[in-house]
Amino acid sequence: VLEQFLREGGLPALLWELCQQQAQSSPPELQEALLGKVVCLPDHLGNSLHGEGPAVFFPQNYFPLLGDAILQVLQKISDSLRAGLDCSISSVSHVLGKVCIQGRQKEILGVLVPRLTDLTRSDCIWQRICWRLVECVPERWMEAVVLGFVQRAAGADVLSRLLGNLVVKNKKAQFVVTQKLLLLQYGHTTAVLQNLLGYLALDSLRRPLLIKVLQELLETWGSSSAVKHSPPEQQLYISKAILICLSHLKEPEIESCRQELLMSMLEGVKCHLDSNLPQIRCLGMVVAESISSKINTDGPVLKFQVRLIITICLVCRRDEKAEAALPVVLGSNKNSPAAAPAVPAEVSDTELDSDDDLIPYDMSDDKELKTKAPVYIRDCIEVLTGSEDVDKWEATIKALESLVRKNPAATREVSVELAKILLHLEEKTCIEGFVELRQRAQVAVLTTDPIPVAKYLTSQFYSLNYSLRQRMDILDVLVLAAQELSYPKSHGKTKHSDAQKPCIHLLPESDSSKDWRKIVDERIKSKTRRFATGQSQVKLDSRPNEFNSVAGHFFFPLIQHFDRPLTTFDLLGEDHLVLGRLVHTLSILMCLAINTLAVTVMGKALLEFVWALRFHTDSYVRQGLLSCVSSVLLSVPKEHLLEDMTEELLEAQSWLGDVVEKDPDGDCRRLALQSLLLMENLKKKL
Repeated sequence: VLEQFLREGGLPALLWELCQQQAQSSPPELQEALLGKVVCLPDHLGNSLHGEGPAVFFPQNYFPLLGDAILQVLQKISDSLRAGLDCSISSVSHVLGKVCIQGRQKEILGVLVPRLTDLTRSDCIWQRICWRLVECVPERWMEAVVLGFVQRAAGADVLSRLLGNLVVKNKKAQFVVTQKLLLLQYGHTTAVLQNLLGYLALDSLRRPLLIKVLQELLETWGSSSAVKHSPPEQQLYISKAILICLSHLKEPEIESCRQELLMSMLEGVKCHLDSNLPQIRCLGMVVAESISSKINTDGPVLKFQVRLIITICLVCRRDEKAEAALPVVLGSNKNSPAAAPAVPAEVSDTELDSDDDLIPYDMSDDKELKTKAPVYIRDCIEVLTGSEDVDKWEATIKALESLVRKNPAATREVSVELAKILLHLEEKTCIEGFVELRQRAQVAVLTTDPIPVAKYLTSQFYSLNYSLRQRMDILDVLVLAAQELSYPKSHGKTKHSDAQKPCIHLLPESDSSKDWRKIVDERIKSKTRRFATGQSQVKLDSRPNEFNSVAGHFFFPLIQHFDRPLTTFDLLGEDHLVLGRLVHTLSILMCLAINTLAVTVMGKALLEFVWALRFHTDSYVRQGLLSCVSSVLLSVPKEHLLEDMTEELLEAQSWLGDVVEKDPDGDCRRLALQSLLLMENLKKKL
C-alpha cells in the first residue's frame, strides 16, 4: 500500500496538505507526528521488514523521491503566491532540516540544489521562496542545512541566490558560517572555502562579516599556542581561508585595517618560523608574502623566495626519459665539429688591424693544472688551519676522508684535534658539496678513534658559543658514525665501492689438485636423486659489532644535561628545534645499540628521559619521544624489559593511550598506536 502511495504521487499531496494546514493554524502535534513519519519511513520499514522491503524504500531511492516531492510543493507555493494566495513553507523547511540532520544531505540536496539553481537564476519569487525555505529551518537543524548548501552550490554567486542574507538574519547560521566552518572544522575542500567566503563578499550587508572573519583567522594564525597545538592540516586550512579573504578585500577596506594586518603578519610569521615542521614554516612564509603584497602596494614587500624553492623542487623531479636522453644530447654536442671562423684568402690591412677578426686560440687540448693533495694527516691539519692557498685547501678537504681511513694509526694521534678543526671549519671557497665532504671526514675520524672523539663531540654539544647548526651537525655525525660502527660490512662495499681494495689473484688449479673430499661430495651430489631442493642460502660475512664497546660514550653524555639552560642555549625553552633533533638522535642510537651489553641500561635511562618530556608542546619533539619508546621496545630483550622496566612500561602504556585519543598531531597518534601494538605483541610472547 505504501509503495502504491508513493508511485501515485501521494507524497507531494501529503506535503502540500501539511502546508495548507499550517497556514490554517492546525495542531502542531499532528504536523510533527506526520513529518516524523515522512522522514523516518525508510528506518521504520527497514526495522519491521529486516531490510527485505521494496527497493523504493531504500534510503538512496526514497530521499531523492522526497526531494522531487518538495520541488513539486514549492512549485505549487510559487503558483499560489503569483495568484495572491497565502501559503506556509514551514512544513517543507522542517522536512528538509530533519532529513539533513539525519545525514542525508547528499541524497535530498543532490536533487534540490541543481533545480533551485536554475529556478532562481532570473525569478525573484523563486529566490524569495528559497530564502524563506532556509530561514524557516529550526535552529537545531540549521547547521546541517547550511553545510549541505555550501558544499553543493556551484559557486559563490549561486550560494548567494540560494541563501540570500541568511547570515545577517539568523544568528545560528552566522555562527556556523563565520565560526564553525572556518575555525572549528578543517576537513572541507578549497571549493567549500571559496563558496563560503565568496558568499560573504558578494553583498554589502555581508562584507562586514568578511572583515570580521579575516581578523579572527589572522588572530588564530598568529597565535603561538594554536601553531603548537593544532595539527598541520588545520593550519593549512586556515591559511587557505586567509588567502581567499585577502583576494576579496577592496582598497578602502585594506586602508581601514592596514595596521592590524601588519601587526598580525609580524606576529604570525614569527610563530610559524619558530616551528620545527618545514610545512608550517612554508605556510607562514606564503601567507606573510601575500599579506605584505596587499598592504604594501607601493613600498617594499616581504620576499622569502618560497615559490622559487617550490619551482626548483619541481624541476628537479625530471622525467626518467629526459634524464636518459640528456647524456645522448651532450655526447652529440661534443662530437659535433666546432664552427671555426673562416679566414679569407685575401684581406686588407684595415681588416687585419681589426680586433673583431682575431682568430681565437684553440684551447680544447689544454688541461687544468691540479693541485696535489697532502699525503699525511698532519699536513692536512696545517693546510686547513693556516694555508692561504685556496686550491690546496680544496684538494685537502676532498682527500681528507680517504686519507683518514687509509691511515688509522696516524689519525688516532691527532683525532681530537682534527675533530675540533672540522667542527669549526668554514667554507673558504664555493666548493661543491662542502657540507657533505666535511661531514664524511668527521664520520671517518669518529669511526677511526671512537671513544676520545665521541667524548669531545658530546661535551661540545652542551658548551657555550656554538651555533644551533653546529650542535645539529654534532648529532648528525654521531648518528652516521654509530650506523657505520654497528654495520661495519657496509663500509667499503656500499658507500665507498669506488675505492680500489687490495686483493689476491689466484692461479687456476688443475683437476688433479682438488681436495679429495670435494670430489667425493660432487660425485655423491650428482648421483643423488632429490625430490625438492630448498633455496640456497648465501653465507653472510659475520663481523663483530664495533658499536658494542662505545655505545655508552655516544649515548649517555647526550642525555645528561638537557635540563640545564646555558646563556646561549636552552633546550627546554626556545631551542626546541635542537631538542627535537636530540630526541630523534637518541632514538636512532637506541635502535643501533641492539644486542649490545649496555642496551638495557640505555633503555631504562631513555624511558626516564621520555617521561620527563612527555607533555612537551612541540609536535616534532613528541614524535621523537614516541619513537624512543618504540626503539626501546624493539632493542631491549623482552626478559630485561619485564624484569627491569615493568613500572616504566606501565606508565608509558597509560601515556600512550592518552596520546592515541587526545593528541592533535596525526603522526604522534600513529606512533603511539605503533608502540601500543608492540607492547601487545610483547604480552602475547610471554
